Amino acid sequence: MASFLASSRVPMSVVLVSFTLASLMGSSLGNFYQDFDIVWGDWRAMILNDGELLNLNLDQASGSGFQSKNEYLFGKIDMQLKLVPGNSAGTVTAYYLQSKGSAWDEIDFEFLGNLSGDPYILHTNVYSQGKGDKEQQFYLWFDPTADFHTYSILWNPQRIIFFVDGTPIREFKNMESIGVPFPKYQPMRLYSTLWNADNWATRGGLVKTDWSQAPFTASYTNFNANNSCVWFNGSSSCDTNNFSPPSWLSEDLDSANLDKLQWVQTNNMIYNYCTDAKRFPQGFPPECNMS
Repeated sequence: MASFLASSRVPMSVVLVSFTLASLMGSSLGNFYQDFDIVWGDWRAMILNDGELLNLNLDQASGSGFQSKNEYLFGKIDMQLKLVPGNSAGTVTAYYLQSKGSAWDEIDFEFLGNLSGDPYILHTNVYSQGKGDKEQQFYLWFDPTADFHTYSILWNPQRIIFFVDGTPIREFKNMESIGVPFPKYQPMRLYSTLWNADNWATRGGLVKTDWSQAPFTASYTNFNANNSCVWFNGSSSCDTNNFSPPSWLSEDLDSANLDKLQWVQTNNMIYNYCTDAKRFPQGFPPECNMS
């Protein structure tokens, strides 16, 4: 997916916006006019309900996407999504943080559509310095098309944690001490796109997009990045004399959340690169050998 990320997923245009104290400390809850720019798909991306709702649409001509006005260097970011219902085979709804450049960092949620009645696959990945290949995939324990659910990224200097409705599903720790790059130097924007990927998304590309079901629609609400460090003009909003480090900047999983993480990974994980021996015949990546 790296080649698609680098080229076709979203135009990496830079949007110049006024910089206020409110934007310095993070985004207010749920106003897409204030927090995001539509960057792809023209009318297929629509902000509704006075900025409280955003819909992305996909038809045979094009998908659509948006990006945050702010860049972040660490944060706890929430978004509620309702995914494409019905026969969503071939479609991908991507929701991710990404930096600019050829050696980019990235933290991925991707939702791979499926035939009606079959579950979505939630695909996660972490890139640092342009290298990913750290995929874990999950079945969700609910229907993500019936209602809005909260998908969160906690990103601090020690770890990245993926949450679904407050339940941790994956933790990627900083393991620079054993030579594993970790994304902590490049600020990232938040992006989301809805696009056609029927060459690989559903059963390895065997099931194609049924365009008679178009337009396909994914919906977003209740964006929250109040707990974040906004990057602007080469400095961080968390890098001030009066800044008191918040708890999320060193947050770890407590015993209750570790139990929840273990439950999800035991019952809902369907792929883990760290157990794919055929993929790594010469031995697993070093982070896979850490407990």
